[in-house]
Amino acid sequence: MIKACFSRLAWLVILFIPTLIAHADSGRLTITGSSTVAPVISDIAKAYEQANPGVRIDVQTGGSSRGISDTRSGRADIGLVSRALHDTESDLRAYSFARDGIAIITHASNPLEAISDQGIVDIFTGEITNWQQLNGPDRPITVVNKAEGRSTLELFLTYFALGNSAIQPHVVIGDNQQGIKTIAGNPGAIGYVSIGTAEFEAAYGTPIKLIPLSSVTPTTAHVADGSFPLSRPLNLVTLGTAEGLAARFIRFAQSEAVHRLIDEHYFVALSDQAPQ
Repeated sequence: MIKACFSRLAWLVILFIPTLIAHADSGRLTITGSSTVAPVISDIAKAYEQANPGVRIDVQTGGSSRGISDTRSGRADIGLVSRALHDTESDLRAYSFARDGIAIITHASNPLEAISDQGIVDIFTGEITNWQQLNGPDRPITVVNKAEGRSTLELFLTYFALGNSAIQPHVVIGDNQQGIKTIAGNPGAIGYVSIGTAEFEAAYGTPIKLIPLSSVTPTTAHVADGSFPLSRPLNLVTLGTAEGLAARFIRFAQSEAVHRLIDEHYFVALSDQAPQ
């Protein structure tokens, strides 16, 4: 009797294993991380879902550090990281699908058309506190800085050779949209955000101005041709080599099929990128 029951149970397991594996592989992806990357990946995910009925992809923001942490812990299948991986992150694999730059932005009414690198350093460290010191209007400067854990902050600090403790912010923001909203609502404000996000918002009338860096205008075209000095890869990151549904989605995100979506977000599309 026991042997017969065991035999029937074994057959049931054999019959249902393929179904269980297929469900685990094809049902759902959780993707978390960079607020720069999340909007375009959300659109790519919707396109993938439409082409693959039954697949559900949940995209959440929280910063590149969250994307790395969630991927390592298993809370996310794929992390969104808007920078190159560090040597200490060799357990991860990064799949680049686009490039972006980081733009210094002010309110559109600010008459200054350029600020030197040293001027930017002096503003963010509190040495310059009024736009009049840069031959601008007599208006206090509001420094808008990124919160810790954001790759945009990390890249800004590296480029200008600053420590985060040296920054004297009046406002600390998280994602790009929060930064743009803050600066668009304050004629004295200055901050830095994704070029792609800033170009997109400016094109739709948001009152912000993108300031040249080292005399190079912050545009998607200058990111594409390599002339803009502060650019970065936009990555999909997995723990080890991507497999199954995660690998298939990454291949889709790197394909020419989604270049239009990437272009619409003012990023520079890449194809057939090898993992780091």
